Amino acid sequence: MTLFSILLVLLIEQFRPLRADNPVYAGVRTFAARVEHSFNAGQPDHGRMGWLVMMSVLVVPVLLVYWLLALVGPLAQFAWSVLIVYLTLGFRHYSHYFTAIQAALNDNDLPEARRLLAEWTRQDVRDLDVREVARLSVENALITTHRHVFGVLLWLLLPIGPAGAVIYRVAEYLARSWNSTEIKDEVFGAFAKKAFDLIDWLPVRLTAIAFAIVGNFEDAVYAWRNFARRWSSETTGIILSAGGGAMGVRLGTPAEYAPGVPEVDVTAYDSSGTDVEILPGEEPSLRALQSTVGLIWRALLLWILMLLLVSVANWLG
Repeated sequence: MTLFSILLVLLIEQFRPLRADNPVYAGVRTFAARVEHSFNAGQPDHGRMGWLVMMSVLVVPVLLVYWLLALVGPLAQFAWSVLIVYLTLGFRHYSHYFTAIQAALNDNDLPEARRLLAEWTRQDVRDLDVREVARLSVENALITTHRHVFGVLLWLLLPIGPAGAVIYRVAEYLARSWNSTEIKDEVFGAFAKKAFDLIDWLPVRLTAIAFAIVGNFEDAVYAWRNFARRWSSETTGIILSAGGGAMGVRLGTPAEYAPGVPEVDVTAYDSSGTDVEILPGEEPSLRALQSTVGLIWRALLLWILMLLLVSVANWLG
């Protein structure tokens, strides 16, 4: 049932994708802001309590409805699964930005590409050149695809059904929202970040493995093993190092590197003391955008194949 709900949602999204500014997401954002306002009193325990309240209010009803509909019949439960998966599996939530940026760069319209990238990333990109715009576009495509697709797919495999997808998506949003610059007290969002790091520990590594399998395996594994720690965020480092290595593209900038780690233009050494290349691959270019689309689609097909194998094993068992 899980596999069929995913395939149906992917098909629906090709004709009617759910935009990121939909009313459901707006309601979750408003609720999260109210919880933060009510619970944030400067103590780490307050962030933990707020996180548990958000999860309870949003996950428990989804789980209860899923179990109750099992008593009605499999079709009712399937319909509920499709609805929740449609709300959580955002394969095309942000793809219009990536596609539009690619089209703008193809037309040599750098100002339009910058405008779209700024709208997508909420960053100041006015001074970026074509190569930097391409790099940021590729990086955001890989990260958002993991968080909106591949991470959700793994949590859908849990016995709790679509509630697992809700857990992952809500945890990801709280880790991002409650640790933004708008939250003055950074302590409040500390638990949300730790919780999502734990929830995302396995999905992010499976995504990196998928990138390696469908891309350049040796370079992906080499970059993941040697350079993922150079990012201040472990999740970001794993995704970008493995994804960049799989495509043969050098992603990341020194400004994103973790404190105390050498920047990209210094020499690194392997365990034997021999000089090794820093971040293998070419500089990002317009061709990297096309490579990103191919990598993501191949990785998605690999995930679907794995889901099919799991479903067949369950049926036979």
